[in-house]
Amino acid sequence: MEFGLTGKTGVVAGGSRGIGKAIALELAREGVDLAIAARGADDLKATADEIAKATGRKVIPIAFDATDRASCEALIERAAQELGAVNILVNSASVPIGSPTATGPIETLNETDFMKDFDVKYMGALRLCRAVLPHMKKASYGRIINISGGNSRTPGNLSGGARNTAIVHLSRTLALQYGRDGINVNCIHPGVTRTERTAKVLAERAAKAGTTPDEIERQDSKPGAPRANAIGRMIDAKEIGWLVAFLASERAQAITGELISPNGGQGNSVYY
Repeated sequence: MEFGLTGKTGVVAGGSRGIGKAIALELAREGVDLAIAARGADDLKATADEIAKATGRKVIPIAFDATDRASCEALIERAAQELGAVNILVNSASVPIGSPTATGPIETLNETDFMKDFDVKYMGALRLCRAVLPHMKKASYGRIINISGGNSRTPGNLSGGARNTAIVHLSRTLALQYGRDGINVNCIHPGVTRTERTAKVLAERAAKAGTTPDEIERQDSKPGAPRANAIGRMIDAKEIGWLVAFLASERAQAITGELISPNGGQGNSVYY
């Protein structure tokens, strides 16, 4: 399917690594010129060069601080200036899972770390949305895709649950407010997803269990295991990128205010 993304422009916050990097790569493959943004300038530069070389698209690295409104606004303004417009915004900037001292149990929860997690992920997304919406309204076209997470549906992770649930609410609210301006806003709950940090995580778990990373992954895939899904394998980050590319495209005009979970059918709950 031709997505009609050639010539579009976008910003991927959290685009230097992980799911954000995979999303940026797939958007660039579909013809989108990009600004990728995160805290670390060195990682950003390396990723921008890698994606530009692989796709032939323009990829600008911009260091920014999601907790600072002025920094978020400067990111969007620079992207709009250097790319000519900002048609797509992907919010994927956050600490994966959340700060260890903010995820629970409540007796040991560090309130400062909890609020920092929330400030980065939820408020960071809100700040970038607020900055980009005038540009999208002017063009009568925009796609905002917010990357949330399944912790919002799984009790236990206090920080992840709070910030991810809030992202869903933000997405639906903006979709209803700006749909008639040609702006679609959707939210994604990735499941357990393979990124460049997966090998390290599996190795650490394997060392604690006295087994191998391959065995840990096989155990995770068995029916009934907490991380198991219906398709029996871990989702790859590029698959999240494919979904984002579709939601960012002209073909997704009828989809807005929705929550999509590309998790391979993880869990036993029925959502309706």
